[in-house]
Order: sequence, then structure tokens, then C-alpha cells
Amino acid sequence: MAHDDAPKLDAHYWRQQIRSGQWRQHTSGLAEGYVQCNIVILPATYAFDFLRYCQRNPQACPLIAVSEPGDYRLAALAADLDIRTDVPSYRLFRDGVLERELTGLTELWQDDWVTFAIGCSFSFEQALVAAGLEIRNISEGKNVPMYVTNRSTEAAGPFSGPLVVSMRPMTPADAIRAIQICSRFPAVHGAPVHFGDAQAIGISDLARPDYGDAVTIKPGEVPLFWACGVTPQQAIMQARPAICITHTPGHMLITDLLNQQLAAF
Repeated sequence: MAHDDAPKLDAHYWRQQIRSGQWRQHTSGLAEGYVQCNIVILPATYAFDFLRYCQRNPQACPLIAVSEPGDYRLAALAADLDIRTDVPSYRLFRDGVLERELTGLTELWQDDWVTFAIGCSFSFEQALVAAGLEIRNISEGKNVPMYVTNRSTEAAGPFSGPLVVSMRPMTPADAIRAIQICSRFPAVHGAPVHFGDAQAIGISDLARPDYGDAVTIKPGEVPLFWACGVTPQQAIMQARPAICITHTPGHMLITDLLNQQLAAF
């Protein structure tokens, strides 16, 4: 099934598709109305420092849930959830270096691993679409473009590094509306951190994202940049934990939480 042909079904359906290996693509546009999460899984010895890193950088790392050590169920996000199988693609880091991508964690799972579920921009995308705004990565069937910036995050213990942003182009009028809408959702990155001149935040070429896919920017449009949940992957490269698991950028955990539950007002 191609991503463009994906039916509008609920979170449980998509987790079952992912768990059974039927869906390994990015999850942008899936499970309309449901919260999607970035994932970081670390040994418990790193968990307190990473928790502080998230608290100090709430736009890039808005925490939705944190597990107990060894708990792969995360019942607060969905009764039937299994973090070892319910993400379409995982990344395995050793000593801060990306070793490979995986489709499951069951054989690797350790009893001291702590899972962090971090808010994702795919949630506010649906609020923007509902307001009649075009989201170019959705309309073009692509993963959202993501860029490493020249802005630094606030360090905590060994965790530090640059801010990563996701980008969506819009007309100036739509950009104003998008800022208003996203301000209601601080738990999924909130309002953009920058718009307009990409070079001002260290991005030299919008056609060459560090993660995801380039999208069309039409004449008269401006790029809007949101803090991105891939930011922790940069911090992991700096901290160099012996082992760490993340989601592959754009391949999120789909939860049973509703986006409307995260609205601040």
C-alpha cells in the first residue's frame, strides 16, 4: 500500500499494521486526530540527565510520557502498546554512533531501559489541515524536511547539541494562521521558532534537508521552522551513551491519545 493511498483509520489499526510488519513507511498523515510521538530509549543510568535535558528544552523535547525501567507497555499512551514492536523503524546508537536501523527491539530489550515519548509535529499538522491549510509534505506524500541549525540547546549532564527544526512552506497569510493554531499545542512543539531567512539559523540549502525529504516551495511562500523531536538524536551523538534506541526520523509511535487533549486553550 502506497503512503498516498493510506486509509484514514484509527491508531489501533496502524499499530497493528506496524507490529505485523505491514507498514514500514513514515507516519505523517496517518491516524487522523491521534497523537504521534518521537521515541528515545536509554539505560536507566542516563534517564535522569535526559529527563532534565527535555525539561530544559521543552519546545524541542516536549515530554508526553516516561516509562518505568524495563516497562515496554506505556499503558498511559495505549492499553495494547508495545514499544518494542509498534514503531515502523528504529535507530540503534552505540557510543553515540548510529549503528543501524531496526524493525523491532524484542531481542535487544533490556530490563533497565527507560522510554521517553516526546511530542511530534505530526499532531499539529492535523490541526493545520483541519483549518484548511496545505501541509506540503502531506500533499506531496513525503516525510517532513528536517534541518540541523546553528542554535544550541541547553545542556543537561552529558546531553547537549544543536536544535533540529522541521520546515513547512506557506503563504504569509497562512503562516500567521499557522502560528496562531500551533500556539495552542505546546505539548507538540508549539509555535514556530523561526520563519523566513533560513541562513539566519544556519541552513544553507532548503533543498538538502539533513533528515526527511525536500518539498516544493512555491513563489511567494515563506519557510516556517518548528523545533523538532529529532533534536535528541543530536544530543545522543554528543552524550555517547553505550546504547540508545530512537525512532527513525518521521517514523513515529502512534498513540491512543487525541490531539485535542493536548490543546492548551
